[in-house]
Amino acid sequence: MKSYFGMSIMAVLGVVVLVVVINSTMQSAIKGGASGDMSEAAIAERVAPVGQVNTGAPIVAETPAPAAPAAPAEPRSGETVYKSACFACHDSGAAGAPKLGDAAAWGPRAATGIDALLNSAINGKNAMPPRGTCGNCTDDELKATIEYMLENSK
Repeated sequence: MKSYFGMSIMAVLGVVVLVVVINSTMQSAIKGGASGDMSEAAIAERVAPVGQVNTGAPIVAETPAPAAPAAPAEPRSGETVYKSACFACHDSGAAGAPKLGDAAAWGPRAATGIDALLNSAINGKNAMPPRGTCGNCTDDELKATIEYMLENSK
C-alpha cells in the first residue's frame, strides 16, 4: 500500500511543478516580451487591422466631418424659397397649410399683417415647424416668401 501512496504523492507533486513552470513561463512572456508592452502605441499596433482592401481610391488619413449647410452668398427670392421648401405643404394643403392661390384661406392671415405671419414662420405654428422646412432661411428670405405667397393668393 505504501507504494501506491508514494506514487500518488509523486504524481501530484509532478503536476504542481508542471503548473508552476507553465505559469511562470507565461507570466514572463506577458511581462517581458514585446507583447507585454502596455503603452498606447504598442496596444494600437497590436490591435491594428492585419490588412487593407485596395479599391484603387487614394487612402485618406481622416474622414472630415460633414459640413453644416452653408447659408447662400446672396439672399434667395421668395419664389425660390417657396419652390425649394414651402411648396410641399402649401401646394397640397398638408397639415392645414393654406394653399398658394387660395384667397379665402390667405385673406384672414393677411389681415393679421406681415409681422404676425413672419413671427409664425420663424417660430412655427400648429403643424408647421419653426422656419417651416427651410432651416437655413434668413428672416428676410422668409419675409420675401410670405410676400410671394400673399401676392399669389389674392
